[in-house]
Amino acid sequence: MKAVLLDAASLGEDIDLAPVRALVDDLDIHPLTPPEATRDRLAGAMVALTNKVVLDAETLDALPSLKLICVLATGTNNIDMAAAERRGIVVRNVAAYGTASVAQHTLMLMLALAAQLPRYQQDVKAGAWQRSNIFCLLDHPTLQLADKHLVIVGSGVLGSAVAKLGEAFGMRVTFAARPGKEAEDSRPSLTSLLPEADVISLHCPLTEATRGLIDASALATLKPGALLVNCARGGIIDEHAALAALRDGHLGGLAVDTLPTEPPRDGHALLDALEEPLNLIVSPHNAWITPEARQRVIELTADNLRAWRHSHAPNP
Repeated sequence: MKAVLLDAASLGEDIDLAPVRALVDDLDIHPLTPPEATRDRLAGAMVALTNKVVLDAETLDALPSLKLICVLATGTNNIDMAAAERRGIVVRNVAAYGTASVAQHTLMLMLALAAQLPRYQQDVKAGAWQRSNIFCLLDHPTLQLADKHLVIVGSGVLGSAVAKLGEAFGMRVTFAARPGKEAEDSRPSLTSLLPEADVISLHCPLTEATRGLIDASALATLKPGALLVNCARGGIIDEHAALAALRDGHLGGLAVDTLPTEPPRDGHALLDALEEPLNLIVSPHNAWITPEARQRVIELTADNLRAWRHSHAPNP
């Protein structure tokens, strides 16, 4: 059984592929795969392993040997699922591999915003502390998280892990109703929670119901000084509207780990704004990248491969 890993570089060079290698006869590894090379590299393969390489209908139709696609991530938007189903190709993804890693990163962003760390770091770099008449700088009011209201959108394993960490800091945590499903959800709607939220943390998928969820209208209902953290997907917030709210002082802090297009080769307004004296953090979609989380991707992928092999074993 031949398997092809199309974008090993997305997992880093320190990851042990032995759990997957042990389950296949031949594992062909490519650090990266450009679109024009995908079909040739998968020719004759029974298993494709991909993180972000696109497998569209045209590609799948040209690969009669392909029986299983293992996505090395949770999202399967890079796979034409209808074409895979039509051709009888099984698609398996992985989930909950980076729960602790992403939750930790989320709290790091939250704490940094609460401490106005980006602005104070800029001040120190500019020599403001050295010139201060007193022993510290007091220019930017900080936020004590204890007794503040944390509103979380997304109550899966990630949102739940962030909730536990928030509670450990003494925060009052409320989960918002699932966007687009408010009528059948007993929890309060996000619209009703925004005016009383001190911190909003997003951990929901990008869907038609969540695209632009935090837009200019939603931002306008926030109490002045509220903090917004997005470790979910770019596009769930209107980044330009959030930047405007940050610049005019209504939004107290903004931290994102993701942008609508990644990598942002054509730039982005939030990247340009990092030079401004704002309480703004942009991390490069690396909330998930602890070695433990990346190795867990391989272990879960091996589980998927093992289960598929068992279900497709020949009858005795």
